[in-house]
Amino acid sequence: MNFQEAMAKIKIAGRKFILVEDVIINGILIRLAELLENSKANILSENEKDLVKIAKNDPIYDRVLLDEKRIEFMARSVREIAAYGSPVGIELEHKVLKNGLDLRKVSVPLGVVGVIFESRPNVVIDIFALCFKSKNACILKGGSDAENSNEILMTLISQAIEGKCGENIFMIDLVFLLRNDRELVAEFLKSDRYVDVIIPRGGRGLIDFVRKNSTVPVIETGAGVVHAYFDEFGDSDKCREIVFNAKVSRPSVCNALDTLIVHRSRLNDLRNICIYLEEKKVEIYADEESFEILNENYSKNLLHKADPENFGTEYLSLKMSVKMVESLDEAIDHINTFGSGHSETIITENRERAKKFLDAVDAACVYVNASTRFT
Repeated sequence: MNFQEAMAKIKIAGRKFILVEDVIINGILIRLAELLENSKANILSENEKDLVKIAKNDPIYDRVLLDEKRIEFMARSVREIAAYGSPVGIELEHKVLKNGLDLRKVSVPLGVVGVIFESRPNVVIDIFALCFKSKNACILKGGSDAENSNEILMTLISQAIEGKCGENIFMIDLVFLLRNDRELVAEFLKSDRYVDVIIPRGGRGLIDFVRKNSTVPVIETGAGVVHAYFDEFGDSDKCREIVFNAKVSRPSVCNALDTLIVHRSRLNDLRNICIYLEEKKVEIYADEESFEILNENYSKNLLHKADPENFGTEYLSLKMSVKMVESLDEAIDHINTFGSGHSETIITENRERAKKFLDAVDAACVYVNASTRFT
């Protein structure tokens, strides 16, 4: 079967999918969760084939890595999605016109959703489960770094569908894993006859490439250049805990902290804020004022003077920038200039300043006294 034939089958299957009962969909998702739990050894074996090609100090290693805990989390997520009510067929709006015409706006599937993603094999399960629950067919293109891991997860998806679809044999065609072939990817991006929307999930380079080369409508997800602003009315100990969690809990993800912004009046608190970061060997790229403070007690081999480009960098590793500002307005301007619109947080005990930050910062998720890792 060539690529065009495969796309045609997915399109046809997607149109039929709307008529499948939710009980069948949920049964397949629950079966997938069971297969994930019962196939840990096989998953880890295939994942190891990917990991041996990556240096352990490479940020990609953690993104590709699967362990029992992460597999269990995938299974739990699939069960949670299965337990949700159906997002399809919900009446969003209803009105009757003066002429008696009865109008209803109802939620329906998008159709065929294409997702191009980097490194993380868990995305195979996440995207399939969300698309399947919402009665969308999906085409997945993962990174070559996780090729073996992606394929074993795709095999489990196929087994779950085959085992629970009953008479709905066409459901086997509802998900397709695109192999790593540049020509196929180029053809995929031009497949507006079959694909209704493409979602690039990864860094800025991937997002820009898809946006520039796709004739299929694109839903652009955000690369994460994430900030935490320590306000002049902030709690230093609270900031230390928030910054530590946002930077260290999983540095390779898009909602991990990249830049800490500190009000000038609180620069001396940097010593307290950065204690835990030093223990975890976090490299800091500090502006001149912040560098002078940190240089007194932060490890010399972990502390660097920042260049302008550091403040627009998504590190995805144990690195971060520190920037001093004179005011809340300057902090907001910096975030709106260098941020990617993903996740931003302020540490403050002043409600008015917190509200101004919430209102003025342009991001999908804006927090007060909370880690950006909640996104």
